Amino acid sequence: MLDDPQTTQTTGDRWARGADPVPAGGGTPVAPERSPLSVPEGFPSGYAVVDVETTGLDPEDRVVSVAVYRVDGRGLPQDHWYTPVNPERDPGPVHIHGLTAEMLEAAPRFPEIVEELSERLTDRVLVAHNALFDWRMLSREYARAGHRAPVTRRLCTIALAKELSLPVRNHRLETLAAHYGVRQERAHHALDDARVLTEILRPALERAVRLGVELPLQECRPVTRWREGGAGPGAGGGRRTARRREPCPHPNPGRWEPGSPLVQGMRVAFSGDTSVERELLEDRAHAAGLHVASSVSRQTSLLVTNYPSARTGKVRRALELGTPVIDEEGFTRLLRAVAPATGD
Repeated sequence: MLDDPQTTQTTGDRWARGADPVPAGGGTPVAPERSPLSVPEGFPSGYAVVDVETTGLDPEDRVVSVAVYRVDGRGLPQDHWYTPVNPERDPGPVHIHGLTAEMLEAAPRFPEIVEELSERLTDRVLVAHNALFDWRMLSREYARAGHRAPVTRRLCTIALAKELSLPVRNHRLETLAAHYGVRQERAHHALDDARVLTEILRPALERAVRLGVELPLQECRPVTRWREGGAGPGAGGGRRTARRREPCPHPNPGRWEPGSPLVQGMRVAFSGDTSVERELLEDRAHAAGLHVASSVSRQTSLLVTNYPSARTGKVRRALELGTPVIDEEGFTRLLRAVAPATGD
């Protein structure tokens, strides 16, 4: 259980609800500058390292806390800011983020933090772990408040770790933290997660410069208007409209067995945001000969989700039916060697 949010000073004369002068949990602040890093041409001049905690994973879910570390182009932290946010609804998975309805009752609503948050995001590349998720949640909140998120590019630390070919067994935050010798104090507390990401970013940038690796920057297309139940037409967010694809030509061989390869014809469903754009991931699955399903049924071979504890409708249905569940990283590895259909 997290402590009640406090009001403390951040930088200058500005005050932010819940901002801490040191990382959450009393951990060691981000290390000061070591050797100067020469920023290559084409690298961003500044970053906003962000973490958000939310009421859930659907487009209609809300943000319950936001943390931002402003970082310069060399990866050096400049300041940090944190605030809980009143989601104006049930806070969702309290067992994950620790923020109860009582704790959030007096917190500012998102429109009340837009100005200060925008000041910290403007002219910076948004950095997050599974950045597509954090970006989409913030973009939707901005749209609900009648604003446009001031972000044009994002950098996902999962994608960056993959580009750097790190010798790690997976790309979860705790794994990357351990690889770089960064201590996690309070997992799923937005401020501590953002602090961990900031400490990871500096050596990752150094490695990218040393290896001559381009940063996997992605364009951000904000939601520009919002209506309850999802974003309006052409808004670039909200619930996705299922795309029509050619039918899968292979028969369904049944459920996937952990430890075995995927087989052409298997029915694959997806739940929650992914580090790779969902449609691109679905296109890769379809191109490999898999059937991309929009729901989970008894015929579903496996469910791909990065949030198996979120208990979305698809996750609950998969648990009821005993459908195998795998995360995006594991699924991506399996996609490299899909076995040919056996019943053609």
